Amino acid sequence: MPRKPRIEYAGAVYHVMSRGNHQDAIYRDNKDRETFLDTLGEACAKTGWLVHAFVLMGNHYHLLLETPHANLVVGMKWLQGTYTQRFNARHKLWGHLFQGRYKALPVEADSGDYFSILSSYIHLNPARARLFDLESGKLSNFPWSSYPLYLKPAKRPGWLRVDRGLGASGQEDTAAGRSAYQRIMQKRVLEIACSSNPQEVDARWAELRRGWCFGSELFQETMLEKLDEVIGVRGRRDSFAGKEVVLHDETEAEKLLANGLKTMGIHEEMLAEMPKGSDEKVALIWMLKKRTHVSNKWIAERLKSGHPANVPRYIAKMRATSSGSSLRKWTEMLKCED
Repeated sequence: MPRKPRIEYAGAVYHVMSRGNHQDAIYRDNKDRETFLDTLGEACAKTGWLVHAFVLMGNHYHLLLETPHANLVVGMKWLQGTYTQRFNARHKLWGHLFQGRYKALPVEADSGDYFSILSSYIHLNPARARLFDLESGKLSNFPWSSYPLYLKPAKRPGWLRVDRGLGASGQEDTAAGRSAYQRIMQKRVLEIACSSNPQEVDARWAELRRGWCFGSELFQETMLEKLDEVIGVRGRRDSFAGKEVVLHDETEAEKLLANGLKTMGIHEEMLAEMPKGSDEKVALIWMLKKRTHVSNKWIAERLKSGHPANVPRYIAKMRATSSGSSLRKWTEMLKCED
């Protein structure tokens, strides 16, 4: 089954999330939670990871994770595999603990407010799940997140970094800065308490739940370029799936189309005036189908070639065309001969 590609590079920051198999609990008691955090600490020691925020919920966890080295995949394999072994041994179980592959969204951490949005999203999970009294209780009363550790420096493990999380909210790791951060977060708790839809208190949270990366358009373009290294040649591309792969393919198709039009001496605005099945368009369609995985719908819309069902007919036309024809000459010009 096709899988989502993993973008790895030195200094990457990710929102990592993983759920229990069949939505089952991945922590049965506090001893399991302690074991998971101990295992996370070991993973950080092995990989050099830095954790900027975390929360352990009943059947899933969230991490705001930085990888100084490009080692997300190997580290996550060790973390989840080792914790699963320890969980199963303790409870005399066997088999999978986690549901499928973990989710890892690259995050733009050095500009914009993406880091701040994500760290608060993670810390506010217990509030959205109403795991404590939102009106009279405190977010810091939930012990299985990095938030209480933000407020109490003496209890922090060495692998937890709070400077970027506090800094993203305009605070420093001082008594005054920690108190100000606590006031900011408690205000967010009250916003959730007063909302009929806690998941929508911050509109940007939807991007974290449904997106493939979290950042500006420029950051997304950079991530798409990094996908080139992951996806590689067409044969390897077939083993990947997901929105990010679709975007990657469309970006590559746009580059090919621009170069093809330039080679043929055609300005893009001319496409609307040309016949839907002109030799030039058919040659471009042939090139895009041979070199990319973009959909027929995308091709038909970009080349103004009518209904997507026309695309297979144009491909058949190309295959039936004899050498020396105008159409063949165009494909030779584009270096996409059959």
